Amino acid sequence: MGLRVKRTMELIVDGKAKFGSVVTDALEAARSIAVTHPEKVDHKQLRLFHEPPWILRMTIVGEHSYIKVQVVRTAPLSDPDHYISFLDGNGEEICLVRDPAELDEASRQIVREELNRRYMTAMVQHIYSVRNELGVSYFDVQTDRGRREFVMQNVQEGSRWLGERRILLLDVDGNRFEIPDLDALDKRSVKLLKLVL
Repeated sequence: MGLRVKRTMELIVDGKAKFGSVVTDALEAARSIAVTHPEKVDHKQLRLFHEPPWILRMTIVGEHSYIKVQVVRTAPLSDPDHYISFLDGNGEEICLVRDPAELDEASRQIVREELNRRYMTAMVQHIYSVRNELGVSYFDVQTDRGRREFVMQNVQEGSRWLGERRILLLDVDGNRFEIPDLDALDKRSVKLLKLVL
């Protein structure tokens, strides 16, 4: 006979603590409660944790707890190490942290892991082919994660120069492909890339 974990939840709604009864599905219970986010958050009071291991949660000590949280960069290209936003389960911003160094060590580590997972970037080592049809470009490349094929709707809009020789390509699914140094690519790969840039 399997046992289900039961937990008592405390939710803060409109500044008042509401104690839920013992529930078997905390996520379902929380969906029916409208949550307002605090206007000002002391970043030293943020605590991130996984419970269960695949769900990120956050507590603002003494104020709110969030049962599902996403960590996103607000400036992923221009300032990827600062201005980190914490979103609730509905994608609404809970708070913004200018510098993750303001968080406790355990929370900083979780932020690093979540951002690395969310913004995983494949490094392009070779370009096998590029073809363009009606403004849509189809790439076949070798990356540090193996051979990949991806599609870019508009290469001019989906590419970002991160330096003189460094370029980031964003495909239609939001995947990131970086060429850290154009000079490190073979001549044929550079020639193929220049056809669409």
